[in-house]
Amino acid sequence: MTEDNEKKILLKLYFIFFKIGLFTFGGGYAMLPMLRREVVDKRQWATDEEMLDYYAIGQSTPGIIAINTATFTGQAKAGFFGAIFATLGMVTPSLIIIMSIARFFTEFQDNVYVLSAFAGIRVVVVVLILNAVIKMGKKSVKNWIHIVLFISAFLF
Repeated sequence: MTEDNEKKILLKLYFIFFKIGLFTFGGGYAMLPMLRREVVDKRQWATDEEMLDYYAIGQSTPGIIAINTATFTGQAKAGFFGAIFATLGMVTPSLIIIMSIARFFTEFQDNVYVLSAFAGIRVVVVVLILNAVIKMGKKSVKNWIHIVLFISAFLF
């Protein structure tokens, strides 16, 4: 791979994960549908099975699942620097947003519109998480043993 192609891939990783980090609210699980759409559907950087593996590893390792999944995806696509760029892309929007909110929080914390917006965002996050669970469940629950394990894991 040429140096120009490497730079393009690293920048693409950064900006794709920046977009995912910027346009998803509600934490790691809410980002999973957008991660899947960008990585599997649009770019074919991974298969559904590989994304399920990334999710599983991301869940079982310390840290935020979306960050871990971005890191694994970046590493699979472009090695060590791919992991760095994908991770930085994912965390940069949150850093900017949190710094901005911290600056103006006391002025808006009791604003009825801000409170209503956050209440609406919570509902959307629940729907996004439910959608991700259903899509991943269709791919991974294949027989009655899987169903029993899924229900047990969900309940306990």
